[in-house]
Amino acid sequence: MSSSLAPECSEVKERYDQCFIKWYSEKYLRGEAKTFDCESLFKTYNECLNKALKAKGIDTMLAEARKNSKDLDMDIGQGR
Repeated sequence: MSSSLAPECSEVKERYDQCFIKWYSEKYLRGEAKTFDCESLFKTYNECLNKALKAKGIDTMLAEARKNSKDLDMDIGQGR
């Protein structure tokens, strides 16, 4: 497993990764997944990562890249 983009989030990312691998292999692949057991860990990691990205000013770059990508997708879809 890889470390987080934000070092301060690596511990929670590792816990989420371990949870996900266990859930995926023991429940999802066997067709026994009724819920996503790791949702709370994912939310915690996502909040930590978003906070770190915002503190580094990366959140605005991501938003702009997503907007540009969406605009490009629309242009391609319209045959431009």
